[in-house]
Amino acid sequence: MQLAVDLAAIQAARRTLRDVILPTPLLPATRLSAELGAAISFKAENTQHSGSFKIRGAYNTIAHLSPDERVGGVIAPSAGNHAQGVALAAQMLGVRAVIVMPERAPLTKVVATRRLGAEVLLHGESFDDAVAHARMLQAEHGYTYLHAFDHPRVIAGQGTIGLELVEAMPDLSLLVVPIGGGGLIGGIAIAIKALCPDVRIIGVQAAGCAPVPDSLKAGEPITSPSAVTIADGIAVKRPGDLTLPIIRALVDDVVTVTEDEIVLAIAHVLQNNRLVVEGAGAAGVAALLGGKVQPKAGEKVATILCGGNIDANLLARVIEQAMVRQGRYLLLRTSVDDRPGGLARLVNRVAESGASVMDLFHRRGMWRVPVDRAGVELVLEVRDEDHGRAVIEYLHGAGFLCEREGVVEWPV
Repeated sequence: MQLAVDLAAIQAARRTLRDVILPTPLLPATRLSAELGAAISFKAENTQHSGSFKIRGAYNTIAHLSPDERVGGVIAPSAGNHAQGVALAAQMLGVRAVIVMPERAPLTKVVATRRLGAEVLLHGESFDDAVAHARMLQAEHGYTYLHAFDHPRVIAGQGTIGLELVEAMPDLSLLVVPIGGGGLIGGIAIAIKALCPDVRIIGVQAAGCAPVPDSLKAGEPITSPSAVTIADGIAVKRPGDLTLPIIRALVDDVVTVTEDEIVLAIAHVLQNNRLVVEGAGAAGVAALLGGKVQPKAGEKVATILCGGNIDANLLARVIEQAMVRQGRYLLLRTSVDDRPGGLARLVNRVAESGASVMDLFHRRGMWRVPVDRAGVELVLEVRDEDHGRAVIEYLHGAGFLCEREGVVEWPV
């Protein structure tokens, strides 16, 4: 089958992008490697200009527009990262850019896109809604439409990551790549399979928006009924007409990851590699941590941290949830004598156990406690899961029966 892009197109894109993009680092994932018994590295595209890989495809496309197309301006739909890539590329090349983003696009990405000089319009609930509106505006105003993933020059631009990977890691054996519409994995797969055909390539989608497995089974793009995931960068309900055949031909498997697995992966990368990644950027790590992709012993593995544009408020919530699942935060319900000193006695026992009170909610008449007692809900910070259990045992020994909220699933 003739694919939309070949190795020569990717090599040409690399020449176009020379002195424009950052050759992002390939960093050792020491903790993850030790846990899985493989040599794992992170391709840190979250450190790229505009915080994701998207500048590669966007610049490669805009740079090849005709003079008339440049004068008319460009329009692009985006869940966030393509918006910033297009805005930055257009700014570099002196082209007007209009971006259509879903109404619930992360504020961080909306603000960053506007700061890069693009006009941002918010429309619809999903990326696909933004696509429909952008197409309408294109017809009305004569803009040149820049697809987020289903365009040969976009695919070729993203594929330059594959060239960098082969040069930095010639003994690569397994590559794990997040999938939204398929432009990233499509371009990388073409480059990798042309130069190192024995490398296994595994794609990862968020379970809340995973049309690719069904599309592969059907033999044509299938639209997902919903796109509900914190990994907004890969929340694309329909893979591309150009990218799906590439995935079918060159990608060895596609797996899905849950929201909890994505949360724990974001926290893992932050805690152990000191890197901030968004949900889409952590999808490959989530697949490895969650056992969806299982490397062989000693295997050379890489995954793409494809974006780092996560909203600060969301990151704070992610960290808190991850701390609960790691056993670092305890959520406890108990009760105290409803008289002076009753609450102080509980707090003192917590301090003696070595835990720290992060939050405390004290109210009479809750949780059906006896009339002479008051309900208390505590959020405690502890060292680890073992310490948390010891704290609960200590409080039980001191006369405080505790009901624990939250479940520890697996360590990060």
